[in-house]
Amino acid sequence: MKNTIVDATRFFKLLEDYDEPLWNRCRVHNKLSAITQVFVIKLDYVLSETGYDNILKWTKSILPKGNTLKDNFYVAKSMKEPLVLRYAKIGMCPNFFMLYNNKYKNFIEYKTCQHNRYKLNNE
Repeated sequence: MKNTIVDATRFFKLLEDYDEPLWNRCRVHNKLSAITQVFVIKLDYVLSETGYDNILKWTKSILPKGNTLKDNFYVAKSMKEPLVLRYAKIGMCPNFFMLYNNKYKNFIEYKTCQHNRYKLNNE
């Protein structure tokens, strides 16, 4: 329950960032859209975190005073954290007979085909 409350709080903070303009009277970009666009550039051109930080530093220097653009990669990355999807790895029989979750999570051998769940050292 506690994680759900924390996730909801983070999500509502993200919505606030979406509503906040990049600077006073800016109608084109908001804080979230600007960070997202720079992330896209980072991925498209395989930039390092330092390259990302330099783009932000330069962009921030040409924006009006009081802009809300984040200062570096670490802070910007933490801003998009509520959008990250969680996942759980679940083991599966190579023949697709069963999944290793719930009551089968501790099984070592596939129930239907008797195939070992784990690869043996001599294989």
